[in-house]
Amino acid sequence: MPWFKRADKGIHTPTEQKKETPDGLWYKCPECKTVTSMAEHRKNLNTCVQCDYHDRIGSKEYFAILFDNNEFTELDADMTSADPLDFVDTKAYPQRIAATQKAIGLKDAVRTAQGKINGQDLTIACMDFAFIGGSMGSVVGEKIARAIDHARKNRTPFLMISKSGGARMMEAGFSLMQMAKTSARLALLSEAKLPYISMLTDPTTGGVTASYAMLGDFNISEPGALIGFAGPRVIKETIGKDLPKGFQSAEFVLEHGFLDFIVDRKQLKSKLGELLSMVLLPEDVTTAPKVKKATKVS
Repeated sequence: MPWFKRADKGIHTPTEQKKETPDGLWYKCPECKTVTSMAEHRKNLNTCVQCDYHDRIGSKEYFAILFDNNEFTELDADMTSADPLDFVDTKAYPQRIAATQKAIGLKDAVRTAQGKINGQDLTIACMDFAFIGGSMGSVVGEKIARAIDHARKNRTPFLMISKSGGARMMEAGFSLMQMAKTSARLALLSEAKLPYISMLTDPTTGGVTASYAMLGDFNISEPGALIGFAGPRVIKETIGKDLPKGFQSAEFVLEHGFLDFIVDRKQLKSKLGELLSMVLLPEDVTTAPKVKKATKVS
């Protein structure tokens, strides 16, 4: 009898005896559909082992990739958003903030920290798309501004990792004012002759693209990232024409001169280390004030 034919009919397995694969063990690439284990996917820095598709990650993962031994000092860790407009949509804004904080364990859509990358001091501000679409509100703008001030004070380069849907409309004009604040701080960083590297990841859109994300001394990106101001659908509806293939992808933006280079996440740390070693003058390293010893974050 063939092995695939059931000899006994009507066999039923009780529900409590059924075995199912637990969630979170496997990863299926949305691009090439390759299936691999989550352990292997994380080991590959959340990129597809087959086609190198870059999955979205947050500040926790970027800090672990970039900072030596994952040691860093977080800046302004406890800042949270107020409710200047008493805003209510499907729920009150303070309730939305509290629910998001509880769900993902972050205070707002950006984290800032200082540590070392290949032995070189670096200040990083990294956005988290999981927090209300990485939207830029008052806290995001203030934390980025303070991180830039910290870089100026301690004579460190500044790296901005953007991942955002744009300005946070729950704060309306207060949100839009952050564009001017961060741009002004970056001008002061430039006057101090300290390098600013802007890294655009998927997606970087709206007011974030229009302000600090495109102001880097070096604008870099991960492969395949969506980069733009208005979304493709809005543009198509406005101009009434089909958009070029790959429109607003990192590769398209690079081809048209708005990026300096695209870097694979697995080479990100080494590429940034090489870049910083080329642009930093010896006095930038030797005259930098000592900062509080970093702590290891697990």
